[in-house]
Amino acid sequence: MERISYSEMPEGVYATLKGLQDYVENSGLGHILIGLIKMRVSYINSCAYCIDMHYKDGVASGEDPKRLYSLPAWRETPYYTPKEQAVLAFAEELTYLPANKNADDIHEELSKYYSKAEIMNITMAIIAINTWNRFVRSTGPKPGMHKGVAHK
Repeated sequence: MERISYSEMPEGVYATLKGLQDYVENSGLGHILIGLIKMRVSYINSCAYCIDMHYKDGVASGEDPKRLYSLPAWRETPYYTPKEQAVLAFAEELTYLPANKNADDIHEELSKYYSKAEIMNITMAIIAINTWNRFVRSTGPKPGMHKGVAHK
């Protein structure tokens, strides 16, 4: 059940979130990596609408479906590169945000593969999907309505 439609939102709310997403999409991270971040974080946050959307978009963009549906168990599969694994671990860390854990070890692992600027862009991608998940969980759009959109 949709709780708040886009037409009922204060002016600028959606545009603000879209601006953040536009930054992420144009950050140079690549749509495959951004898609994995979106899917993993959406699984963690139990955002059915986002899982449906990002699964369809990933498949439409050529992503292997098994890499998308296996994300909740990514550590137990051979489907992700070490670079992707480092990002998935970081996405989990920033999403769960355990109060008593220092993130130095995760930054050390990311630094093997990514520059500081790229790590900040990955951070922004994680922030963006967490924000979208919360936005969607609050507004309540119906899952399943999204048609897959290919990202090139």
